[in-house]
Amino acid sequence: MSTSAPPDTEPWLRGTHADVPAAARAVLHALELALDDLTQWTAGLTDAEVHSQPLGLTPIAFHLRHIARSTDRILTYAEGRQLTAGQLAALKSEQGSEGQQESLAALIAEVEASFASAAERIRVLATANLDTPRFVGRKQLPTSIGGALIHVADHTMRHVGLVIATAKVLRALRKLPGEPCGFATGLE
Repeated sequence: MSTSAPPDTEPWLRGTHADVPAAARAVLHALELALDDLTQWTAGLTDAEVHSQPLGLTPIAFHLRHIARSTDRILTYAEGRQLTAGQLAALKSEQGSEGQQESLAALIAEVEASFASAAERIRVLATANLDTPRFVGRKQLPTSIGGALIHVADHTMRHVGLVIATAKVLRALRKLPGEPCGFATGLE
């Protein structure tokens, strides 16, 4: 397959990861598309904006933390393991706090690092029988390796969509005529 597609071509059409079985390849492409979209739609936002709650929406910062950390958690279940104390602590910290105001660059870097690690883990899982049972959480809810892999993709894209919608709201609120900066955006 060719890998010389134009840069604005969606990942699944770039001819990449041809060595990975199709289902896992689709998950890798979803993570690449997610990073492309996150980078595009958060470009130009201020650190204050990514931590704000425009019109009561969940902050972009939460979604970025959640995308990175939930990817790790879901893959842990796919690997047949339960969450560590560190992963549980990271889960509890996703909402952020007044003292936790990471820069947009740091949040995107966390997503990039998570996806790089995830790609390696997905390549290993791709060689397994995707119907192998797996169990999630304390309640040991049933899934499979394949179910967990697909959930990495769909869960990530759900939160990417929320980031895009919130970024659009933030940009639209900047353009309101006659409104003081930050009016009704949660930036005040």
